[in-house]
Amino acid sequence: SPKVIERALDGGYEPLALLMCRKDIEGEAKGIVARCGDIPLYTGEEEEITAITGFRLVRGALCAMRRRELPSAEEICNGKKRIAVLENVVNPTNMGAIFRSAAALGMEAVILTSDCTDPLYRRSSRVSMGTVFQVPWTIMKCRNEEYPGILHGLGYKMAAMALKDNSVDIDDDRLNSEEKLAVIMGTEGEGLADYTIDACDYTVKIPMYNGVDSLNVAAASAVAFWQLGKKRK
Repeated sequence: SPKVIERALDGGYEPLALLMCRKDIEGEAKGIVARCGDIPLYTGEEEEITAITGFRLVRGALCAMRRRELPSAEEICNGKKRIAVLENVVNPTNMGAIFRSAAALGMEAVILTSDCTDPLYRRSSRVSMGTVFQVPWTIMKCRNEEYPGILHGLGYKMAAMALKDNSVDIDDDRLNSEEKLAVIMGTEGEGLADYTIDACDYTVKIPMYNGVDSLNVAAASAVAFWQLGKKRK
């Protein structure tokens, strides 16, 4: 959509080509066309564009952009007090929703393990409303067993979102008193690996009612980021 493309442009991503329905050139996407300058603009009637793309462009525009080289975890984490870490989150919709919550609720960066879905996948970026282009993020270039040690080395205490006998409630005062905190979220279904939980400083649960034992990772991220992103600078 134009809003997602606009946030990508604001984030410094380089546009390569635009595709949109003819009616949107002077409509919802007019400002995007002007900002993208002298790049190819492909257009046609709505039925033609739908046949080409395989879906209806309900929001008016697609833009191909050049990827940027990902920074290191050390670069991403520099000066950040609250970060989110996603371990093997594979659903693009969940990925986009988590990024949107991270942007809105106090997470300053997002770190992904290598098996996560791509935040720049079209569905992820759309669900995120373009926040994947705003929130600093990178992929850990190491085995999953190794990243807790890297984050500890960067000065973070780690809070694993998991249901364990020794889990503390998410409003435990110790969590928000930590100077630097990494909130660790696990894959859909299985959650975090045992070796990750064992390496964390805290295991954290969201208190629930009516026999519900867990939330979807995207919903849980919103609750966790709201509560744990409260460290004041």
